This record gives sequence, C-alpha cells and structure tokens, in this order.
Amino acid sequence: MPNIVEKMTINYSPNFDLKRRKKSKIKYLIFHYTGMRRDKFAIERLTDINSKVSCHYYIDQKGRIIQMVPDLYVAWHAGKSFWKNDKKLNKSSIGIEISNPGHDYKYKKFSKKQIESLIKLSKKLIKDYSIKNKNILGHSDVAPLRKKDPGEYFPWHFLYKKNIGVWHKYKKNKEDQFKIIKSKILEKNFFSNLKKFGYSILFENYSEKKKLIKVFQMRFRPERVSGILDLETFNISKTLK
Repeated sequence: MPNIVEKMTINYSPNFDLKRRKKSKIKYLIFHYTGMRRDKFAIERLTDINSKVSCHYYIDQKGRIIQMVPDLYVAWHAGKSFWKNDKKLNKSSIGIEISNPGHDYKYKKFSKKQIESLIKLSKKLIKDYSIKNKNILGHSDVAPLRKKDPGEYFPWHFLYKKNIGVWHKYKKNKEDQFKIIKSKILEKNFFSNLKKFGYSILFENYSEKKKLIKVFQMRFRPERVSGILDLETFNISKTLK
C-alpha cells in the first residue's frame, strides 16, 4: 500500500519566507477551511504571488493531498495570530487547508475522504515534529476575532478519539445549555479559563466578546453555537487544561 507521501502531489506556492527554519521550531498544527466554492479557485489563490497567502498542505474535495510549501519553510496561513505567549504563529506552525465553501458559501460537512486524509497527514506531522495535542488548533482558535474556520462541522471530537487534538471532559447536560450566565464573576472566570487554555481574550466590546464565545462553542460545543455564555459552555471551559 502506498504511504501518504507517495500518494501526495506537489503544486508549490511562491508565498513563503525564503529562510529555512529549524525542525525544532515547528510547534503547532493549524487547520483551516478554504472558504471558496471550488478547488480550482482556492488553489489559484494559494499559488498567486499577489494574494500573499499559502499553506503547507491542501486537501481537496476528494481527499487528495497537495503539498504547497515544504515543511521547513514558513507558509503564510495564520496571519495576525496568538496562542498562549506566542504571536505570529506562521513561524512556528504547519498550516493545512481543507476544501470547503465555508460560512459565506453554504458551509457543509467535511467528507469522509477528506477527514481520512487529514488523519493520516496529521499523524505523520505529529510524529515528524513531536507536535503536542494541545498545540493542534483551528484558525479560529488563534485568530478568534477574525476567523471562523474550520467551523462547527469540523470533527474535533472524532479527531480527539484518533489521538489528534484535545477535547473537554465535561459530561453534557442539555438543560445547562439554556441556563444563561449573568454573573459578572462567573463571566470573568470563563474568560480566565480560556486565557489559561491559550486563547487571546483581548476583546474590546460586546460584539467581539460574542465572537470569542462563538469560536469556543464551534470548537467544543458545536451542536449549539449561540455566542451566549450559558452554564454548559462555562462548565466545558473549566475542564480544559
């Protein structure tokens, strides 16, 4: 059986830093969706020198993997980003784009073939660069006020069961979804929990605060993304480390 590397095709993007980085610098794995209607459009953009965006790997609608930037070069996929004490995560991450029209163009579930390819590729990268599960993130995790991808249809819990990424340990109680938290102390504790986990909580107004809650729910409570802090969302945040 051919391995993941033998099955991969190459379509290099000109959008990367010319200086090679050390293998030890690679710390994060960041998942994205393309947010474009077709593979053709997404690939054209990722290989257009004027777009100034790229990724290391692209998974198309049929689950085929294309390498666009070699691992030891910095691709331009995360932009202005933060996680824990790290900023500008391009320099320390590998970015994987998965073909999906996204929220602007009839967002849909990722296909079985796409997820199968993602699992194989992720396991290889995790092994090659000793990437910790807590450092496997979505674009929205590292840029919550700007990005929604990979979104609520991304199967984080399924990946966790394959030993990719992390998941919460809260035993769900549907009634808690409808108990709105109004306490300023509990709200402050919630955002403190998010900060300890790794999120940037530098929101400036209610709209930005709601975006951050939505991003968290997309990742850890995808069946109900409300942007409202309820008891279940709060309890989930307490179990993350």
